[in-house]
Amino acid sequence: MIRGEKGKASVLWGLFWSFCKISPITFGGGYAMIPAIEKEIVEQRQWMDAEEMSDALSIAGSAPGGIGVNAATLVGYRLAGLKGAIAAVIGISLPTFIIMLLLTIGYSAVQDSQKVSAAFEGIHAAVVAFIAVAGWRMCKSAVHDKTTLIILMGALAALMFSGLHPAILLLLGTLVGVVAFKWKEKLGAVVAPDKKVQQESPVPTATAGQYIWGDGI
Repeated sequence: MIRGEKGKASVLWGLFWSFCKISPITFGGGYAMIPAIEKEIVEQRQWMDAEEMSDALSIAGSAPGGIGVNAATLVGYRLAGLKGAIAAVIGISLPTFIIMLLLTIGYSAVQDSQKVSAAFEGIHAAVVAFIAVAGWRMCKSAVHDKTTLIILMGALAALMFSGLHPAILLLLGTLVGVVAFKWKEKLGAVVAPDKKVQQESPVPTATAGQYIWGDGI
């Protein structure tokens, strides 16, 4: 029993510390955090495999709120239940809160500094690269046939050239995904995913959840 309690405490501390490390070094918000979260959870800690992480990020990107906090909640709950979710959320939120508090206090003293302005311009440019990498990885896991490619291109065009709210696009993507999946199922074009094939292939097979949510599009 004691060994079990020690194991739980170790996991909770690991969740807190992992997300605590990620939070202050990922400028640019939730999507910039995705590469760091994947590296920490999948590669270093090996708490989840790449497929589980992709599914978690799909749900995190589709749910209301920031994807970083949502992902921390899902990973924490997956590993240690409600306590794990709380530990992960505190870990990802606390450093940001402290940093923003200190920046707010000290900003008035350095807001006119050219060096500070140049530093923030460099940070903004680097953030674009973080988000681009996260987008490319999500694209590889979400776009695997003509249907998902059409949904992606349609959503991208709507975001760039129309005033549609992202929530409306998400609902439309859900509807199109459900209809497309049911149609393919009726035609016999949907094949039940094989776990062994999914592990060997970097491109997952089509499932209903992937059509519906499209990794947060």
